[in-house]
Amino acid sequence: MKSTRCAAILLLLLAPATGSAQDQFFDSNGVRIRYTDQGSGEPVVLIHGNGGTLQGWTDAGVLPNLARDYRVIALDARGHGKSGKPHDAKAYGREMGMDVIRLMDHLGIRRAHIVGYSMGASITAHLLTVHPERFITATLGGAAGRFRWTAADTARAETEAAEKERECISRTQVFRLAPVNQPKPSEEELKKASAACMANQSQDRFALAAVSRGMQDQVITPAQVSAVKVPTLGVVGSLDGYLADFQELKKLRPDLKLVVIEGASHGGAAGAMRRPEFVAAVREFIGSKRGTSSR
Repeated sequence: MKSTRCAAILLLLLAPATGSAQDQFFDSNGVRIRYTDQGSGEPVVLIHGNGGTLQGWTDAGVLPNLARDYRVIALDARGHGKSGKPHDAKAYGREMGMDVIRLMDHLGIRRAHIVGYSMGASITAHLLTVHPERFITATLGGAAGRFRWTAADTARAETEAAEKERECISRTQVFRLAPVNQPKPSEEELKKASAACMANQSQDRFALAAVSRGMQDQVITPAQVSAVKVPTLGVVGSLDGYLADFQELKKLRPDLKLVVIEGASHGGAAGAMRRPEFVAAVREFIGSKRGTSSR
């Protein structure tokens, strides 16, 4: 039990940004963005979660699996990994999604499948309302988008930002994303996670705080959600607190294909993204939509 909770915390911390694919970089409106480009076939863009890097897709087995049959482009979101790390909240929000569009333009990709997890899913959900023409399919993993945002969410984002500035991690965020059926992390676990984050040279706590403050710029309305026509898959663990958001999303978009992975949580070793059911669901879904021109 304790090791599972530790893993859930440490998933929020930035792992060393290493991998077998060659790092590439491009300028996205003044911010340097790292990405990798592997495989061939229809393009699939991967966007990781808060505090992660593109390496997480490889560690979970998702990237190498998809790269067998698709051209897979993964990026370090701004504020993360080897990408640029502005400290101004205005540099995040919608700009995080525009990095994806600019990367696709940079690579000459007209349309792609897009897969986001957690923060990456919220970025994806926003993109579906502003640039739906660029996507063949979309997968929302572990988060359904910021369509239920309230003033309380704005206050919570500020609390989490302030905590990250102090400790590099947010205790509020860790508690919020912990499995719903398990005890909250201990003080000792939190201190270890904070120390690991502080010692990680790829981590910038002020940039991560700015990411949190920029979240309200990714808010979408229920009406915008209902109007989305891009075929969309939702994948979430049964122990993830965001399951309720997916159930509400299903009401707004009855065409949503929703896959609930039994016993999976939001992050850590038991996180939905690391379960074989996740990549299997993605493969089945995008495979059913193949053949659409991407260039």
